[in-house]
Amino acid sequence: MQNSQINDFIVYLTVEKGLSKNTLSAYTQDLSKFDAFLKKNGTTVLKVSKNDILSFIEALKDHGYSISSMGRVVSTIRGLYRYLNYERIMSENPSENISSPRKWRSVPKALSLKEVISLLEAKRDNRYYIRDIAMLELMYSSGLRVSELISLKTSDINFESGFIRVLGKGSKERLVPINEGVTKRIKEYFTSLRPDLKKDEDNPEHLFLSNRGRKITRQRFWQTLKEIGRITGIEVTPHMIRHSFATHLLEGGADLRAVQKMLGHSDISTTQIYTRVTSDRLKKAHRKHHPRS
Repeated sequence: MQNSQINDFIVYLTVEKGLSKNTLSAYTQDLSKFDAFLKKNGTTVLKVSKNDILSFIEALKDHGYSISSMGRVVSTIRGLYRYLNYERIMSENPSENISSPRKWRSVPKALSLKEVISLLEAKRDNRYYIRDIAMLELMYSSGLRVSELISLKTSDINFESGFIRVLGKGSKERLVPINEGVTKRIKEYFTSLRPDLKKDEDNPEHLFLSNRGRKITRQRFWQTLKEIGRITGIEVTPHMIRHSFATHLLEGGADLRAVQKMLGHSDISTTQIYTRVTSDRLKKAHRKHHPRS
């Protein structure tokens, strides 16, 4: 091993910690790969940033490393930088706030644009088709949660301005734009089907009504989505529709803060997870299509 800091750390582990040969071998291999990765990317162990370490872990993931193996690597790297701090070789610890991969939030699965179009164009011999597709397209176009979608009132939609008012978590209101396509779907449902469904005069304001004239339930929408999924052969959940909304916006160049507001996230770190989805897609496309990949 050529890196002197890593060499010294392994010696320290051998003498001070008394680790087994197998453990030392695993540490040595992990840090050798880490050192090679850094050199390939134009940096060194002493000049590394937190993002460099995360990029290395992501590279291991792309090469098929398991969560437990990546956890061991993270632990090894943290040990290296604690040692370098202790020896006063480095004053900062770039690995300090990197958690174990076991604690990493799973990246949400997003549908491709082709899959979304297939869902929206699915044909069903059902009189409620107009309502169901309007709900699906509104969810995809605005990134609504199921609870937000089924709770919409007719007064929440402003067709002229092209916005809907959404009551999100913690009773926080937000305005979300709607496009012409979903506006057309909702108007079609509003004029051709909703008048027939409106039976409960005590609760006339809910936008999407069941066949009994009541507010449509979360379970009913789940069942509808499953049925459309079976027709198209696409595995889909309400969460995936919302994830696809965010992912496709970011892939199209939307500002992260704007997506945060539309999703109703109070903390932007919750929205940032979608940047990992778009990065993963870019890397896969690069590996698949670039002649030197």
